[in-house]
Amino acid sequence: MAKHDEAMKAGPSRRRLLECMAWAGTGMVWSFAGGAPVSRLLGSAQAKDAGFTFVQISDSHIGFDKPVNPDPAATLNEALDKIAALPSPPDFIIHTGDITHTATPEQFDIALKSIARLKLDVHYAPGEHDILDAATAKAYMERFGKGARDGAYYSFDHKGVHFISLNNVTDLKANGLGSLGGAQLAWLADDLRDKTDSTPIVVFCHIPLWTIAPEWGWGTQDSLAALALLARFGSLTVLNGHIHQTMQKIEGNATFHTARSTAFPQPAPGTAPAPGPLKVPPGQLRSVLGITDVVYAPGNAHLAITDSTLAG
Repeated sequence: MAKHDEAMKAGPSRRRLLECMAWAGTGMVWSFAGGAPVSRLLGSAQAKDAGFTFVQISDSHIGFDKPVNPDPAATLNEALDKIAALPSPPDFIIHTGDITHTATPEQFDIALKSIARLKLDVHYAPGEHDILDAATAKAYMERFGKGARDGAYYSFDHKGVHFISLNNVTDLKANGLGSLGGAQLAWLADDLRDKTDSTPIVVFCHIPLWTIAPEWGWGTQDSLAALALLARFGSLTVLNGHIHQTMQKIEGNATFHTARSTAFPQPAPGTAPAPGPLKVPPGQLRSVLGITDVVYAPGNAHLAITDSTLAG
């Protein structure tokens, strides 16, 4: 049965989900031009009108040691090598969480040392594997919390684009759903107050802000409150990790994009009893790990997003 027929048979909600998902196999780069994000194939020449590029990596899980990938530090370094080999160096890197697997100081330091060799600015959002309690929150903030408030959320501006890093992993709800909480939502409202509707906005956090599989915790319980605050902006890009695979949805002026892990894949929704590390043949592992390159080209409606596997 063709995929389209399978979607039709599955019903409207399942069909809509399948139609909104983009399962990418080639490299993708984000850039900003004319106030909006634009994409290009990884390794291709940057467009002349591109304002800047940045790269997203996610879910490095340093310290993970199962047969699925017994050496996630090596695959993280392969991802970093791909970034270093880009024809034009990105302005910075975004890491969307689960830097480590069990949040030990040693794991944090291994990741920090590996990423630092690129000598690029890096902006982090925490994953649920990074902040487990008060002690790990302190260790995380000491290493990765530059510019962040005590709640590990913050914002910054770069060449006319407003970036917002949210923390939705420290108060998980039923099934592991993410949560932002009232204090963070109030901060977000205040942070956006002086921004014009034409300001390009990029939000990044660990757990997706759109509901993918609530039974697996692949969504954020109070995301609608955050998205309501962001709805007035003409260019909104939301970048996440957590699910270890690429999916994309465009809804109005918002583009939602999830990134591959640099450590191991997870099953697609509905294809396994539960989420978790998905073992693939060793020769296929790097084809399901990767990085995301984002290009901002002023004047375009959306950021350009390109996903690249470690195998390509």
